[in-house]
Amino acid sequence: MADPAPTHRPTTHNGSALLRKLQVHVGSNSSQLVGLSTLLISGSILLLLTGIAVTGATLGLILFTPLIIISSPIWAPISIFLFFVVAGFLTFCGLGLAVAAGLSWAYRYFRGLNPPGSDQVDYARSRIYDTASHVKDYAREYGGYLQSKAKDAAPGA
Repeated sequence: MADPAPTHRPTTHNGSALLRKLQVHVGSNSSQLVGLSTLLISGSILLLLTGIAVTGATLGLILFTPLIIISSPIWAPISIFLFFVVAGFLTFCGLGLAVAAGLSWAYRYFRGLNPPGSDQVDYARSRIYDTASHVKDYAREYGGYLQSKAKDAAPGA
């Protein structure tokens, strides 16, 4: 009997095991391999840029904190004023946009172009009209009844 062929055991080195798993998973598809390498490279660059940005922001805050503290009596009223100016401007623009949209909808509705929701408005209008006519009929019916009762109670009135 011949000895069995020696088997190649994978090493426990994490880097080569990961590459071997990727090679088995990806196989011979080069487009997937290019996509994976692009993902790894762009992710590494973005991670590096994020670290640089956080470091720069921290150093800037450390360097400019004394200036911010000294000039805060000026910045606080200015920031409050700017907040109210920006909030007022955005409110004005939002309300102007809402009015323009409402006028556009009303124009299209009265021209008969059936804008979205016009069927609901027509339904509500018919319901209001029907309710008003029922109330009117009810008032006519019971109004006469109450007048006859009032004449019975006060015959000279």
